Amino acid sequence: MDKKPAPKLRRGWTTGACATAATKAALMALWGGEFPARVTISLPRGETPEFAVVDPAEGHGWAEAGIIKDAGDDPDVTHGVMVRARVQARPGGVTFRAGEGVGTITRPGLPLPVGAPAINPAPRAMMTEVVQQMAARFGQSPEVEIIVSIPGGEALAEKTWNPRLGIVGGLSVLGTTGVVRPFSCAAWIASIHRGVDVARACGLRHVAGCTGATSERAVRDFYALEEAAMLDMGDFAGGLLKYLRRNPVARLTIGGGIGKMTKLAQGAVDLHSGRSQIDFARLAEWARDAGLHDVSHVNTALEALEIAGKPLADIVAQKARDAARELLRDTPIDVDTIVVDRSGAIIARAGPGPTSRPAVKEARA
Repeated sequence: MDKKPAPKLRRGWTTGACATAATKAALMALWGGEFPARVTISLPRGETPEFAVVDPAEGHGWAEAGIIKDAGDDPDVTHGVMVRARVQARPGGVTFRAGEGVGTITRPGLPLPVGAPAINPAPRAMMTEVVQQMAARFGQSPEVEIIVSIPGGEALAEKTWNPRLGIVGGLSVLGTTGVVRPFSCAAWIASIHRGVDVARACGLRHVAGCTGATSERAVRDFYALEEAAMLDMGDFAGGLLKYLRRNPVARLTIGGGIGKMTKLAQGAVDLHSGRSQIDFARLAEWARDAGLHDVSHVNTALEALEIAGKPLADIVAQKARDAARELLRDTPIDVDTIVVDRSGAIIARAGPGPTSRPAVKEARA
């Protein structure tokens, strides 16, 4: 029987696109005297989405509008939030301020300085362009303060990478293209990169990338690492290792369960179940070469571990370390790997131990 084609996933719009649309609607009211029911903006790649304007408000010298974010079919925690923009004349060009639910940068290493509102450069550029367009249309000076707010954003931010990256008080206003593409690997990898940037800027010598929450807790406790050192690698081992190859730190720990660590050991750089598979014949060969029990008939790495025992986990840890070192090429990074069981207990390690290079901040002048 022929398989039905997978349904096409619906794309959505970033918080940056929503903030831009809200800014345009508010400026049309401030300078034109009337809120539009709907507003269209142009995105960097030529798309022209239209948004419904909700909950407008105005007062002496200011106007404010909201846009409900539609993230399409992406499992985005900000889907359905209201993104609001208040505009008011203020000398100094186009300036930005964080309102309710928008975070503030507190650590170096991000594309914005410490103390700045977490409104990323691309959304800032989009909103600035809208200000210039509307100023020309209505004969006004393009000197405007934009206050972006996301009601409820502070609570939602706890479900994102923001606390780990040192963004406090709310969400980030994100997006380089304005478009949310469902299940975007690029967005996750970009967050890994920002985590590395923050760790390096904070002078951390030791970082860790783990495949999930269980291995992350085990690695963090084992090394007493601080939160900024924990990178949300997930399935994207290649994204982390390739970025560290260009932006190195002194030491890297990779942790995960037996299944995903076996994939890494066999050379996979994307550990997702839909994008890489364990070579069980190869796993059985490793066990056979080490004189372990036959695991040629197994269907999962966990089943192989239950049959062959801890020595198989030791082999996986070492080969995963070898694979990571190969991806890093000649980059001078000390690498160790940790394999955990489902309870979070460490069952195998390969590489230098916790006293080899302490997890301390690098001294600064």
